[in-house]
Amino acid sequence: MSDDYLVRIGKLIRDARQHRGWTQTQLAEALGTSQSAVNRIERGNQNISLEMIARIGEALDSEIVSLGYAGPMHLRVVGRRRLSGSIDVKTSKNACVALLCGSLLNKGRTVLRRVARIEEVFRLLEVLNSIGVRTRWINEGVDLEIVPPADLDMDGMDAEAARRTRSIIMFLGPLLHRMDHFKLPYAGGCDLGTRTIEPHMIALRRFGLDITATEGIYHAEVTRTAPDRPIVLTERGDTVTENALLAAARHDGVTVIRNASSNYMVQDLCFFLEALGVRVDGVGTTTLTVHGVPNIDVDVDYSPSEDPVEAMSLLAAAVVTESELTIRRVPIEFLEIELAVLEEMGLDHDRSAEYVADNARTRLVDLTVRPSKLEAPIDKIHPMPFPGLNIDNVPFFAAIAAVAQGKTLIHDWVYDNRAIYLTDLNRLGGRLQLLDPHRVLVEGPTRWRAAEMMCPPALRPAVVVLLAMMAAEGTSVLRNVYVINRGYEDLAERLNSVGAQIEIFRDI
Repeated sequence: MSDDYLVRIGKLIRDARQHRGWTQTQLAEALGTSQSAVNRIERGNQNISLEMIARIGEALDSEIVSLGYAGPMHLRVVGRRRLSGSIDVKTSKNACVALLCGSLLNKGRTVLRRVARIEEVFRLLEVLNSIGVRTRWINEGVDLEIVPPADLDMDGMDAEAARRTRSIIMFLGPLLHRMDHFKLPYAGGCDLGTRTIEPHMIALRRFGLDITATEGIYHAEVTRTAPDRPIVLTERGDTVTENALLAAARHDGVTVIRNASSNYMVQDLCFFLEALGVRVDGVGTTTLTVHGVPNIDVDVDYSPSEDPVEAMSLLAAAVVTESELTIRRVPIEFLEIELAVLEEMGLDHDRSAEYVADNARTRLVDLTVRPSKLEAPIDKIHPMPFPGLNIDNVPFFAAIAAVAQGKTLIHDWVYDNRAIYLTDLNRLGGRLQLLDPHRVLVEGPTRWRAAEMMCPPALRPAVVVLLAMMAAEGTSVLRNVYVINRGYEDLAERLNSVGAQIEIFRDI
């Protein structure tokens, strides 16, 4: 193996280790070798076998190189390209995965329209197929048909696919109606720090679900009971609320859920449940009253709404590249706070009259963003449960604040370490100071510069890095972008359609 390849592979290993948050000593312990050996490998000063490369990739959960199949995808980004024209917002990632889990409630045929073709959906489909659910793309691959079997084969579950998606946790609610005991692998997905599933357990215990965890597996035992009083969620989380809704949907009676999330994906799930014949009162509020139906056997056709976080991503792309861009089919109800903050910062934009999404409930607009001279906001940027600023939109304000005049404090209090990944923007010329694991101070304006980087392991910070590369002078490389493909369909191609220059490539 040539010295040049050794240096390149060593750099990939170092970047993957750092993004995992490991020291050289921790990686050495996982490999059964010494810290000094890891140091030599990362510097390109030691010959390394393909077997060792594979072991390192497995330890770091990151493909370093691939042989015999398509390797990890990378992006080569030529920056300083102005965007123009218009681009449509795709359907909601988080709604689509909730509806896939919700399809387990139904004995009949479920058709979901314009489902996002993203890795998170693909992983859930692999899990569903492995337990006997029949799925197929119809209408030229635009819509998804789901037909469940009479009995699920839980022993056949694709555990590897299940571990790669956090959404697997939402199988708990529907499965407790179908079997007395089952197993699920630990939930995976983005690396956002430790997140307990205890809020899920507190809610689902009221329906008779008991969970024990051993060796990477949740062991579920069900003794069905009826909640004798309202369920009060200890966390106003989206997936927690969705799990409680899925459990209540087939409970023979009325379930009241308090401190519920009223966010976009929860509303879409409520609308889907109504299509299944389940009445849900209070949609859009923090108190949901579910009139359950113990047997659901209907053929249902449902259209999830558009993704407000993708809309925010496209808006941020226009801002950081100083472009005029029209973003169509924006679910305005879920971006009003973000736009109010941006207006105070000086964003020049206008919006069309409202129209209705295909689910006949969600309000959409077309939003045109123009080049603007932005000033840092007086107050800090921080998320709140809906109708506050969306948790997943906070990272995009790091890129936007970096092109504004002044200092902006961003407080991402929800996740243990997502704010840390935002400091990757410093490698592209940003001036971001990490105050603690939750707060970062952003100083602008920024003169972006090109760089070659490993993709952060968290979805939204990864896209933020891509947007900064689009604004940077020169050509950048973003390596191993699987995490972006988890949440965005054909993002590079779609950005290219409005003027970006992003090339997809793979290594050896």
